[in-house]
Amino acid sequence: MSESEHRMIEILRILSAQDKPTGSKLIADELRNKGFNLGERAVRYHMQILDEKGYTERMGYSGRQITDLGREKLEKGLIYDQVDFIHSKFEEMIYLADFNYMTQSGNVVVNTSTVYNEESINIMKDIIESGLCVSPYVNLNRVGNKDEIEVTALCGTTIDGILLNEGIPSQPEYGGLLKIEDFHPIKFTELISYKKTSVTPLDAFSNTNQTSVLDVITKGSGMIPANFRLIPGIGRKKAIDIISQLNKIGIGGIINISEEGKDTLGVHVPEGMVGITIVGGVTPFCAIKELGEEIDIKIAEEIIDFKTLAPITSTINKTLTQIKDNNQQKIPFLLSKSWNLIQQVNFDVEKRKGDIIANVSYINEDDLDAALNIMAETYNSNPKYINPYYNLVNHPTDEDKLGIATICSLSIDGLLINNGIMSNPIYGGLLELTEPPLFIDLISYNGTTIDPHKIFLSKNMTSISPNIGTKKILASFKEVPYIARDHAVYLLEILKSTGFSIYKIGKPREVTYNAKADNYNFGIVAGSGLNTIGAIKENGIDIEVKAIEKLIPFEEMDRL
Repeated sequence: MSESEHRMIEILRILSAQDKPTGSKLIADELRNKGFNLGERAVRYHMQILDEKGYTERMGYSGRQITDLGREKLEKGLIYDQVDFIHSKFEEMIYLADFNYMTQSGNVVVNTSTVYNEESINIMKDIIESGLCVSPYVNLNRVGNKDEIEVTALCGTTIDGILLNEGIPSQPEYGGLLKIEDFHPIKFTELISYKKTSVTPLDAFSNTNQTSVLDVITKGSGMIPANFRLIPGIGRKKAIDIISQLNKIGIGGIINISEEGKDTLGVHVPEGMVGITIVGGVTPFCAIKELGEEIDIKIAEEIIDFKTLAPITSTINKTLTQIKDNNQQKIPFLLSKSWNLIQQVNFDVEKRKGDIIANVSYINEDDLDAALNIMAETYNSNPKYINPYYNLVNHPTDEDKLGIATICSLSIDGLLINNGIMSNPIYGGLLELTEPPLFIDLISYNGTTIDPHKIFLSKNMTSISPNIGTKKILASFKEVPYIARDHAVYLLEILKSTGFSIYKIGKPREVTYNAKADNYNFGIVAGSGLNTIGAIKENGIDIEVKAIEKLIPFEEMDRL
């Protein structure tokens, strides 16, 4: 879910708790208590959207109150609709970006981030001068105290809008991490589809341990965020001409334009289409984060008039050269990589023996006792939601480290399939333990190369440990044909009694904790084996989180 949608859900929750119309000041104060830094003006903007959707209504000068439709939406949560929201949001932005590059006038899409010292601006300027940006056009606005600076920078979605205005439909496909070697773009190493996700793809990768933008400009090698889109092959020549004109006025960031129907940088390009790779507009902001500076990054949040932006520098020395090898093996998505492991699960629920899929995360041996104590405390505080099983394994190369293996929820799919019941892993999600529990973020297993739960952990979105805020844990959503429901329920109940984390077995067409199964299927919500690992991470212990790593006999697992 986007940050904007998080805010709107929280506004609905605040209004739901009130028994009278509520004004924007009180809502802003309540949001601030929940960790959302939103002023009254921004609250009014969000309230207007909620009014238009029919979720709230204005009651004169007294403020707003939630409607019955709003309560219904809040009960189900907005996430059910939002797994398609990101793609729809970018389609809307593309349409609204009416910038005319001939007259250099019109609206553009921007990313707006907040930095907290002047040095961060200098870092950003260095990255822009290296060419690892969409444009040097920015707007710097001092807000609050003098050290707080709001930075508005051009987003690559603007280029999609320009192409569309010229009759070329540009379809955002993926955001990901692009590997650079000796200043040559090599291939995407990670991708997330813009479809079937509530998390903006590049937002998922804008973390210190994911990117290495500074290494690219200083050493020539590293990882940068980049976007990949498709256009029809017939529009290739015209698109190249437009991009050439854009470069002349300071709008660029194009890394590569593929030949028609030719795979590029490890990404499949369908017949009759052309792939265009553009550096992520957040790249300069990622460099700031890599240095440990505080920054609040927002992606494609606004449409503004281009005339409000100005070049931060007149010097652009392009760092990257042409791609080195365009015959890279296509990067597989997570689910396609996992099916072979899923098929090998042979756990027998009656005998409680057989292979399950394990996540294996690595930790320094000196931290092991503390980590196991945290795992036990986390389980004991909430046994309904935490899987108690683990196993210690050796690190493949480092004698000072040990692996903590936990049961991956894909083991459940494997068990059902091994018993003749088709089970499809659909989403990895972040589940908030309200009453009832609600998914507040979902990422499709079939549209990402990285485990969704690793993304949530890397962005510190969980609160799994005892006494750390409102509980937000890792969970997955699966689909099973309704005709097999009785057989599946029998097996799942045995699994649950064994200690596997199975939270909810849904009904056909039921919205189950905010996720919905297709017709003629029912949903299963299961807990992640990474919950105990997340608790370790929340307590400040350095742990290398791994997911879906290997098969382990269940009988070799220990119990907390």
